[in-house]
Amino acid sequence: MSNVRVGMVGYKFMGKAHSNAYRALPMFLPDVPKPEMKAICGRDPAGLEQARAQFGWETAETDWRKLVGRDDIDLIDINAPSDAHKEIAIAAAAAGKHLFCEKPLALTLADAREMLVAAENAGVKHMVGFNYRFAPAVQLAKKLVSEGRIGEIYHYRAWFLQDWIIDPEFPLVWRLQKEIAGSGSHGDLGAHLIDLARYLVGEFDEVIGMSETFIKERPMPSAMTGLSAKGSKDAPRGEVTVDDATLFMTRFANGALGSFEATRFAAGHRCTNSFEINGSKGSIKFDFERLNELQVYFSDDAEDVQGFRRVHATDAAHAYMDAWWPAGHSIGYEHTFTHEVHELMKAIQEDRQPVPNFVDGVKCQEVLEAVDRSIAERRWVSLKEYQA
Repeated sequence: MSNVRVGMVGYKFMGKAHSNAYRALPMFLPDVPKPEMKAICGRDPAGLEQARAQFGWETAETDWRKLVGRDDIDLIDINAPSDAHKEIAIAAAAAGKHLFCEKPLALTLADAREMLVAAENAGVKHMVGFNYRFAPAVQLAKKLVSEGRIGEIYHYRAWFLQDWIIDPEFPLVWRLQKEIAGSGSHGDLGAHLIDLARYLVGEFDEVIGMSETFIKERPMPSAMTGLSAKGSKDAPRGEVTVDDATLFMTRFANGALGSFEATRFAAGHRCTNSFEINGSKGSIKFDFERLNELQVYFSDDAEDVQGFRRVHATDAAHAYMDAWWPAGHSIGYEHTFTHEVHELMKAIQEDRQPVPNFVDGVKCQEVLEAVDRSIAERRWVSLKEYQA
């Protein structure tokens, strides 16, 4: 199949991650169409041009509408702030472009559903950016669960802990503004937790949650890049309109129980994205800060050697690892995006929908909004309330 010509909206944190994946894919996983980095789009001409040259894009556009209208683009990659996702995706679908959109899919469930309908009506491929699925150790966890090797699932507990805004003088970046981000730790970090839980255990049945915004006001920023920002204590202050931390419990449709914690106020935790699954025959533990490892316990091991074993998921027996380095040589965060893009390109090659796609984005949004309703109404909320 011919190359897939990509136009990307956004060029900061996720823009760099996606660009790196497009560049690495042909070298390490060449069995799929090559992503052709045709055009990158952003609003600041100077910053955009610097990113274009640094990341290796052919051209640049300062208007996403012009990008979407170009006839030399097959795929639109959306990693701009969440408030821009819907408009760009719907326009790109109408123009017949395949879609790759970062999570959360949209600001609201209604918007996410509109995006899904637009993509389905246009008959284009659509993928949502849940990159943590593509760590080989997570793929191993999925395999162990799917094959029944840890038995019936009883418990799923997950936590995503960060501390990058714990300083009360950290500026009011866009991720702390509801009208742009949709929500705070809940939508940013919790979305990943929800997706991994759906991927590994199954659908949610009901939820109950609580949240808190610890710092109510912050100084306005003078500059923002990725998760960093500059500001001054003397700068005007603005209101933080999202959660700093959200915790919730769930009952899954299969009867398993779950607990979830997402916070940006866990001092000492830079990116602790972890889960533990307990089943009738064993348990699994994962921590993204040790992403090459999966802790596995099997109840039927001999009593004198029972305990969690460390599986270093770098052998060729593990998903994607035959494309990289010899056994024992670790991979990193950026590789999850390369694997994700491989799935997207392979789906285009095979004329099927990639996984995860906008359906998964909508399902995640249902859970996010059910938790929000639970917090507002102080009650258990059934996911049936969100399903037609």
